[in-house]
Formats: sequence, structure tokens, C-alpha cells
Amino acid sequence: MFVHIETRKRDQLPWATVGVAVVSVAAFGLLQALDEAATRAALVRYGMSPEMLAGIWSSPDARGAMHVLRAAFASIAMHVNWLHLLGNLVFLLIFGPPGERLLGPLRWLLLFLLCGAVANLAGAATLAGSAAPIVGASGAVSAAVGAYLALFPRSRLGLVLPLGLFLEFVRIPTAWLIGVWALMQAVFAWIDPSFGRVAWSIHLAGFLAGVVFALASRPAIARRQRN
Repeated sequence: MFVHIETRKRDQLPWATVGVAVVSVAAFGLLQALDEAATRAALVRYGMSPEMLAGIWSSPDARGAMHVLRAAFASIAMHVNWLHLLGNLVFLLIFGPPGERLLGPLRWLLLFLLCGAVANLAGAATLAGSAAPIVGASGAVSAAVGAYLALFPRSRLGLVLPLGLFLEFVRIPTAWLIGVWALMQAVFAWIDPSFGRVAWSIHLAGFLAGVVFALASRPAIARRQRN
């Protein structure tokens, strides 16, 4: 399990990260309150469909393009089971707050939504031919992980390792841990973008988009720190 080791005093509540978590939980609760038919209809209507994206490429249409764009953002908040939701929330709450404190809440929220949408579109492109909608914040959370690496390349993460009957807490360079994680995403995406019913290409695309966004934000971060 990863544990972020904070190197600066926590001076403000990361409201953007907390807000994203609350919206994700609320959206999941709403989906769970629907019957099976209504849930399926919501997933089709708001999920990012590879089939729908392929249709836009073959027959460009303004209304269809807006539908695809809406789905790219709306699908970020949708999760179909507790395991999927909790997995994303764990990574979100570890890597989100440090990045938000450095980028600022509004810029971090832009990172999360924009890179998440880009990741969903990239995932839909690699899964062309599939009718199953893509949902979940995995791409957006992967962007937060990528941004964390770009913003704190020399930081260390705490790792809890089970050693026999005891748990050992060790500090390992962030670049090593996240690098191994990113390599796994790339390998599984190369084997099969939907290997194990996980859209690995979305994770990889979100991660790369997050790195690029964070690097491009360095001038804005410098101005923010001066002020």
C-alpha cells in the first residue's frame, strides 16, 4: 500500500480532491439506486462508447461529436462496482492533495477533468469495435499520478510491506514505484487494451497526459508561489 509522505505543512483543505471524491461516491450511489434497466440505460447514455467514437470518425456529425464529448467527461464520475470506485479513491486521495496544493484547486480540477476526458477518448480509440461503454475515473486518477511524478520527481513514498507476521514501513523513491506502475500499464496495454476487463490504455493515456499537463503548468506554479 502506498502512503504519501508530506514534506510541507498542510495549510489548506484540498477541496477539489475532496469534491471529486464526494461526487464520485454520490454518482455511484445514484446508479446503485436505479433498477437494472435504468442503470444500463444510464451507462449507455453517459458512458464513453468506443462504437460511438468510431461512428463519429466514419460519419462526422456535430450533434454526435457533442454527445461523444459529453460522454468523455460524464463517464469520469461513473463506477459500476465498489471495488472499482474504492481503487480509484485510494489513488486519488494519495496523489491528489499534494498536486492540488502545488497547482491550486482550479488548475488541479482542470487537470483531472481534461486529462480524464483525453484518456477516455484515447481508450475508446484503442478499443474500437467494442460496444461496452467505458466508465470510471481511472484515466483521470492516472493523470493525477502522472502529475505527481512530474511535480515531485525526487520525493519518496511510504510503502507498507508484509514481512512474515510484521508490517515493515519503508520509504522508496517515487520515480521507482510510479515507474513500475506505468510500465505495467504499458505492458498490459500492449498485450491487450482490455486485458482482464481493464482498459489499460486509458491508464497509460491519462498518466502521460498528466505528466504533460504538470510540466506545462510550471510557469503558472512559479507565479502562484511568488504570490
